[in-house]
Amino acid sequence: MKPLGPIPLGYNALDGELAISGKTASDLAERAGSTPLFVYSRDLICDRVASLRAALPDRVAIHYAVKANPFGPILEQMNELVDGFDIASGGELDLISAAGVDLAKVSFAGPGKRDIELAAAISAGVTLNLESESEARRALSIAERQGKRPRLAIRVNPDFELRGSGMKMGGGAKPFGVDAEWVPDLAREVIAAGAEWRGLHIFAGSQALSADAIIEAQANTLALAARLSEAIGGPIPHCNMGGGFGIPYFAGDEPLDIVAVGAALSERIADLPDILSDTQFCIELGRFLVGEAGVYLTRIVDRKQSHGETYLITDGGLHHQLAASGNFGTVVRRNYPVAIASHFSAEPVEEVNVVGCLCTPLDRLADKALLPRAEVGDLVAVFCAGAYGASASPSAFLGQGPAKEILA
Repeated sequence: MKPLGPIPLGYNALDGELAISGKTASDLAERAGSTPLFVYSRDLICDRVASLRAALPDRVAIHYAVKANPFGPILEQMNELVDGFDIASGGELDLISAAGVDLAKVSFAGPGKRDIELAAAISAGVTLNLESESEARRALSIAERQGKRPRLAIRVNPDFELRGSGMKMGGGAKPFGVDAEWVPDLAREVIAAGAEWRGLHIFAGSQALSADAIIEAQANTLALAARLSEAIGGPIPHCNMGGGFGIPYFAGDEPLDIVAVGAALSERIADLPDILSDTQFCIELGRFLVGEAGVYLTRIVDRKQSHGETYLITDGGLHHQLAASGNFGTVVRRNYPVAIASHFSAEPVEEVNVVGCLCTPLDRLADKALLPRAEVGDLVAVFCAGAYGASASPSAFLGQGPAKEILA
């Protein structure tokens, strides 16, 4: 038997079924018209943002990283909850524009921005987080042709990393950002060119569950921001401190202690050097805000035996949940939190393998999991599906197509 990951708080049973925002899984599947589907809980997203605001110092704004989940209704809800948005493509710029977001609250990071994306962002008044010297010069040239004053910040490749992070975005050779020692010269060049100088974006890593590691990274970020400000020759108007807040996916994972993180950050913010006294700060979070608020529902279409093992074959799979299948950067596959949604309050009685409908052995949703008895027609729930699910999975594989999505 392989253990399942922990089911996030906020889910319970209604008439024996999994309930999401007070609605049963079967009701939600009927509302969607078919499975598979992603269900996102409006209540859990609101609760997460509220708890984060309560933990953080007032001076630190919250930005939503659109790449975590760009579903339109979520963007519209986030527009009421957060202070800004961070995008990573021209396509995401189109999505947040359609959601009614004030584009002055948006920053655009990511290596390899094409000229057409730079032009659209400059025209819209979006802040560009520059990833290289050549990108800076392309942006300045495009802005001159448009007759615009571009809003430019520099993404820094810091000289440290976020310990224990799932994906390291800083420290050492990276495709992201400008190496810290080269930032002052580029900043002075950007300022001299007449751009609206917006400051620094310092992102060290993501998916960390250790409060101590986050606290250390934030302290290093503030220290680096101060050093770079001194080297540039003046205060920076804004500092995006990145994110890195993780969520528990696997057995043994513990939730991040955001109260401890917020308390430590409050102390740091209260004792900033003079050069940062007027700097605006934000943190950039995606997965932490929406990841645990999402559930992937897929229906069992077959139950079979093979060499003494039971397989529950579903109409979903890795084409919608690449990460849960273990094929999104996991070295050793471990089980996400999974449940039989149709029998959520039932006791587990059998060891089963939950697999998808694709013709590949990679299509696994749970290995040797202890679950309640399930039959054809029952619904399976994969939790922690609110981030890097629908938009980060190969939905076109084998012609399957995308899953439906609901904000409940």
